[in-house]
Amino acid sequence: MQVFRGFQHAALVGASAVSIGNFDGVHRGHQAMLASLVHEARQRRLHSCVLTFEPHPRDYFAQRGGRPERAPARVSTLRDKLDALACCGIDRVVVLRFDAALAALSAESFITRVLVDALHTRYVLVGDDFRFGAQRAGDYALLDSCAARLGFEVARMNAFELHAQRVSSSAVRAALADGRMEQVASLLDRPYAVSGHVQHGARLGRELGFPTLNLRFGNARPAAQGIFVARVHGLASRGLPAVVSFGRRPTVEDDGRVLLEAHVLDWSADAYGKLVRVELLHKLRDEARYDGLPALKAAIAADVRAARDWFVAAGPEPA
Repeated sequence: MQVFRGFQHAALVGASAVSIGNFDGVHRGHQAMLASLVHEARQRRLHSCVLTFEPHPRDYFAQRGGRPERAPARVSTLRDKLDALACCGIDRVVVLRFDAALAALSAESFITRVLVDALHTRYVLVGDDFRFGAQRAGDYALLDSCAARLGFEVARMNAFELHAQRVSSSAVRAALADGRMEQVASLLDRPYAVSGHVQHGARLGRELGFPTLNLRFGNARPAAQGIFVARVHGLASRGLPAVVSFGRRPTVEDDGRVLLEAHVLDWSADAYGKLVRVELLHKLRDEARYDGLPALKAAIAADVRAARDWFVAAGPEPA
């Protein structure tokens, strides 16, 4: 899969079938749309192309308005989103930086400059609630009215439902916030995971007797936070059982950084720099602030025991 940063730098050769959206989490609703996009692209001999945004437009407007707390919690990092899009069989992804210039671009200019001139669009597939352009003035009706004149087709896909529930990024965020990891896995059609390269840390976990693999999460508001039972992939031929702290570590620092710390059970080796994927399988509890390191060490030990008990009850990892 090819990835382009900005439509001005997207040296695309050949015409495209395009779907547009944030695709946070790449949940089952997204997957259904992208499967249709790939099918239509192949039928028309076009390149399947996803147009997405970084940061999330609502994140941009929340920051600009001085209300960062109004930004949506982030389900997936850009890395994880791109990995999920590649698994859907997409040929190309164009990542547009959402900034003041893009926010001010009229819907009509978005169609002509981005879709037609830059992406050579011949087919567009959008969701039933899709809006675009300055003041969110563009919609499916506008795309449809421009389609014949500008040489592309447009289609709209209805919401995907699971057990009479609309599958959406908002539903995934709500389930993650509540720690309903089985429901999250159902909405995503896979366990929820965070990936990244293992970073050097302060080695506090090693001093406490629980060494950790540290991953940075590049957003200040992750949709999932707390202490989790997990599996770590990328260190061995199978996922390794672990207990994970995901959040801001209130006992040891207060700088606002989000860190995922994975203590892999019964495993010890140098993993710095390795790319790993950490699946969060079950939430044990929320983060807590402790009065000193001895209390923190006791809490981690209790979490490790709870994680071991969970794995015994769950049985071996499926092949």
